[in-house]
Amino acid sequence: MKYLIVGLGNPGLEYTGTRHNIGFEILDALAGASNISFKTERYGDVAELKHKGRTLILLKPNTYMNLSGKAVRYWMDKEKVPAERMLVVTDDLALPFGTIRIRKKGSDGGHNGLKNIQALINTTKYPRFRFGISAEFSKGHQVNYVLGKWNDDESSRLGERLERSCEAILSFASIGLDRTMNFFNNT
Repeated sequence: MKYLIVGLGNPGLEYTGTRHNIGFEILDALAGASNISFKTERYGDVAELKHKGRTLILLKPNTYMNLSGKAVRYWMDKEKVPAERMLVVTDDLALPFGTIRIRKKGSDGGHNGLKNIQALINTTKYPRFRFGISAEFSKGHQVNYVLGKWNDDESSRLGERLERSCEAILSFASIGLDRTMNFFNNT
């Protein structure tokens, strides 16, 4: 059984280590822990992970965040993965730093990457994994904050949060969405 795990972010060195690229960072951590590497393919960097009889296709779109739907739709079709076996990993300003929130479906919550995915796959009914980046910015500085690097406190806690995020993704593929939400939401 195949699963598509999509980490949202922006390609390019200037975006590496920024809050908005947490989707890429989580997939990099998962690939690193699994001793697999990404290859540049059509519309993104892709790696294949085998876990408990499942195949996880890890995708980091290179279409930039706001056009992520093009890569998602292409890889869903190519790998024949239905929306319910796709998990989109993204940042969320509304959650405290490091908080995990997994949902079966939902709105884009103002996130342009999710908005584009929903427009191109024509549904809001797909699992999403939101990683809290908090909202510690003053009025008018949201873009600088989201595209900014982790502060010292966040950096010191990030390793453990990445590990927990990787566990949640593997859980999604092995024991299913409902049980994974019970074990990992708000942890």
